Amino acid sequence: MDSLSLYLHIPFCQHRCGYCDFNTYAGIEDLIPSYVEALVKEINLFAENALDRVDFRVGSIYFGGGTPSYLPPEEIAKILLSINDLFRIDKFCEITLEVNPGTVTKNQLEKLFGLGINRLSIGVQSSNPLELKLLERLHGYTEACATVENARAVGFKNISLDLIYGLPGQDIKNWRQSLHDVVGLEPEHVSLYALTVEEGTPLAVKVNSGSIPEPDSDQAADCYDLARDFLQNEGFSHYEISNWAKNGSDGLPLISRHNLQYWLNQPYVGFGAGAHGFIGGYRVENIANPFRYIKQINQADRKEFPFTPAAVNSTVIDKLLEMQETMMMGLRLLDEGVSKTRFQERFGVDMQAVFSEEINRLLGRGLVQWGGENCESLILSKQAYLIASQVFLEFI
Repeated sequence: MDSLSLYLHIPFCQHRCGYCDFNTYAGIEDLIPSYVEALVKEINLFAENALDRVDFRVGSIYFGGGTPSYLPPEEIAKILLSINDLFRIDKFCEITLEVNPGTVTKNQLEKLFGLGINRLSIGVQSSNPLELKLLERLHGYTEACATVENARAVGFKNISLDLIYGLPGQDIKNWRQSLHDVVGLEPEHVSLYALTVEEGTPLAVKVNSGSIPEPDSDQAADCYDLARDFLQNEGFSHYEISNWAKNGSDGLPLISRHNLQYWLNQPYVGFGAGAHGFIGGYRVENIANPFRYIKQINQADRKEFPFTPAAVNSTVIDKLLEMQETMMMGLRLLDEGVSKTRFQERFGVDMQAVFSEEINRLLGRGLVQWGGENCESLILSKQAYLIASQVFLEFI
C-alpha cells in the first residue's frame, strides 16, 4: 500500500439545496457535538481493529458533506487530533475541507489553517444570481469572492472552486461569464460538474411538473467543450474528466491527491454517516442516518477489521472486480490513464491478456488509444470525454 486516504463525512447543512441528493441534513445543528464524539470514536475503533494489519501512513484527509465548514473549528480540531494520535501522517499530507461561501468567517478560516487544513474546496457553482436561485444556493458571487479573499489572507495556497453546468435553460453566455469570474479568483484547481436531476429532490419535482425545463444534454456538451478550451487558454491542465489544475511551485499540476486515490483505486477509509470505504478486500458502506449512526457507534459491539459498528453494507472485492474497477477509474485520468506496467506490478498479470476483447473493441471504435510515456498506457481519446460512461461499462 503506497498510502491510505481518510474521508470524513460531515452531514450538516444550513440549507439543503434543491438539486442535492447527498447524505445531508438541515436543522439538526444540536446534533453536532454528539456526532463529532461518535465520529472520533469510530476512528478509534477502526484504528484498534486495524492494528498490525494496515500501514497507517496517511497521504490525504478529506472533510466532505454536507457542509464541513459549518462545523465550529473546535470540532474539526477534535477530529484531527484523533487522527494524528492514531495514524502516521505524511509530511506533505493533503488535508481538504469543503466550504460553502458565506458559512465561514475569516477568523474561522484562520483557525482552520492553524489546525493544518491546507486545501479548500469551495462550492461556488455559478456567478449568476438567477442560476444560484435556481439551485437554491444561499450565497451570491460576492460571498464566494469574500471567502476566497479571506482564505488567501490567512495563508491558504491551494484552493479549488466548483462550478455546475447543464442547468435547465442555461445561457451559454452566462456559463462563459461564470468561468471567467471563477478563473478571475485565481484558484489552483477547478472542478466542473454536469447537473444531474436526482429523483426525489425538489428540482426533480419542478422538472417533472413542467415548471422548469429538463436539462439539455446537447447544451451541457457545449458548456463542457467551451470550458475545456477556456481553461486550457488560462493555463489549466485538464488532468481528469471533470477536473483542471494549475501548476504548483514544482512545475507539476496541483491535482487533488485525495481524489487521485479514488481514481487509482487505492485504499481509503470512510468515517461518518453514509461514508464509503475500500480497504482489506471490501467495499464498505456506513449507515446513512446521523441519529442512527451515533446510536450504533455508541451501543454496538466492536467489529472485525475492516468494519466499524457503523457499517451496514459490504461487498467483497475479488481480484477480477478490483482489476475491472481499476480500469474504469483509471481511465478518468486523461493523460495518465491505466499503465500496463503498474497494472502488471499490482496484479501480476498483463492488462491486455485480461481485457483483450474490451480494449480491442474500444480501440476499434476510436474511444481509447495508447498514450503516456512510451505509449504504454491506455487512455481515453478526446472524442470519448463526453461519453466516458460508455467506455467504463465495457469493463464492469
